Amino acid sequence: MSKAKKILFVTQEMMPFVPETDMAQMGRYLPQAVQEKSREIRSFMPKWGIINERRNQLHEVIRLSGINIVVDDTDHPLVIKVASIPAARMQIYFIDNDDYFLRRSMALDAEGKEYDDNAERAAFYARGVLETIKKLKWSPDIIHCQGWMGSFLPLYIKTAYAEEPSFRDCKVIFTPETQTFTSPVPANMDGIIAFRNATISATRGLGEKKLVPMLNKLGIKYADGIGFLAENKDLTKYAEGLGKPCLQPISTEEYGIHYPNFYDTIWNIGRVEEEES
Repeated sequence: MSKAKKILFVTQEMMPFVPETDMAQMGRYLPQAVQEKSREIRSFMPKWGIINERRNQLHEVIRLSGINIVVDDTDHPLVIKVASIPAARMQIYFIDNDDYFLRRSMALDAEGKEYDDNAERAAFYARGVLETIKKLKWSPDIIHCQGWMGSFLPLYIKTAYAEEPSFRDCKVIFTPETQTFTSPVPANMDGIIAFRNATISATRGLGEKKLVPMLNKLGIKYADGIGFLAENKDLTKYAEGLGKPCLQPISTEEYGIHYPNFYDTIWNIGRVEEEES
């Protein structure tokens, strides 16, 4: 069985840049564990407004910034920043934009309410990551995307970016959101999703009227494998019903044991048949 050597992590949260949560722990320790297994990695996360740029020594990467991403017919400039975690020998790329992240927190505002444009923020983030990877001229074998912010990645990779050289042969792992959110699917979801051949038709049959449950199922629908952070019987049943291989929750200490093997398993699905044909 061949190995997936290049792994792209599209994280929603990562310590020490944001407060500690189970997802922030995964964002921090999973890439390090995989890198220590001699895999080449890249990591991306949103430049949430709560991140202190000076303390974390973020700086803009001019050569990667400067393009506009259109979400629902509105242009949004893409800014790429970078920082490092010296103890882990990891470099982190940050997707930034004043409209979506400046002086704004993560999913919830200061009053604990969900932002009305969270779906737009997720679509911008997904396409920002993919456009940056193209500029880096780097072709991942596995893309592991995490949370509601990573939920559009599987769809775009399998549709709008399917013929891009950087993504043509990659496989996608999705980790569903674990927090419970209640905001409805926005009325302009068709415009938010729309890019090239990705359309609102991707959401048909998901049966969810709330945004985050819908995004969880959308990510599962288009991913090649699912890595759960928390037990979820309903989403496990949905994933298994679609024939998706699943890795159930494991401790951070076991990341370096189970995830490289899971990535290799997903990477090799269909490859033997292709090589023999």
